Amino acid sequence: MGHPTPTLPTRIGAHLGLAYEIWLPDSEPPWPGIVILHGAGSRKENHADFSRLAAANGWAALAFDARGHGSSDGALSGTATAEVMLMVDLLATTEGVDQRRVALRGSSMGGYLALHAATSPGVAGVIAICPAAESQLLRGLRRGEYEMRVEREPLEAWLASHDVRAAVERIGAKPLLIMHARGDDSIPWTQSEELYARAADPRKLIVVPGGDHRSLQHDAEVQVSALRWLDQQL
Repeated sequence: MGHPTPTLPTRIGAHLGLAYEIWLPDSEPPWPGIVILHGAGSRKENHADFSRLAAANGWAALAFDARGHGSSDGALSGTATAEVMLMVDLLATTEGVDQRRVALRGSSMGGYLALHAATSPGVAGVIAICPAAESQLLRGLRRGEYEMRVEREPLEAWLASHDVRAAVERIGAKPLLIMHARGDDSIPWTQSEELYARAADPRKLIVVPGGDHRSLQHDAEVQVSALRWLDQQL
């Protein structure tokens, strides 16, 4: 019995050394857009399921390899959030995308970066999945737990000076959805509860029983619910 061919990206390319994939929906534009940020040691292809799901639900999606990961040039350093904004601008200027409605979706390290980048103009909202804190990223970096290329000193200095709790407070009135699995043994779910308490409305916290550090990233039902909530807020 044959199997259907998975939907492929609409466009694959590189921008200033950052490798990316763009997925566009079949529906009529303008579309809201979402930039997808992976975790430490991961890559854009690990979130292709969410990219397809987003496009199937009327969103333009861009997934990219952070520096030091996948096919992108260079090493991860203190310029990470500036590079997120390069991708936001790239998606916002893609034909058919509503540049006023470009959001971020990040998991683990990607959630940390998304929360910091969401303080910038041009980001309309954010979904953070089991977002890491700077202390956890620093600890993992110093222990050599991540398979990625880094500029160690500038990255450590940047992390030490960027508190994710303060970033959440600076996001202000932009829609913020935080999701976490109680079974996450890498980042405690109570950390997301604290971030939610510091955030302004509109905000939403989803904590699901069981699971692990990666399970929510690939739970289609929860992810569709997240996109619908964010779409309503935007």
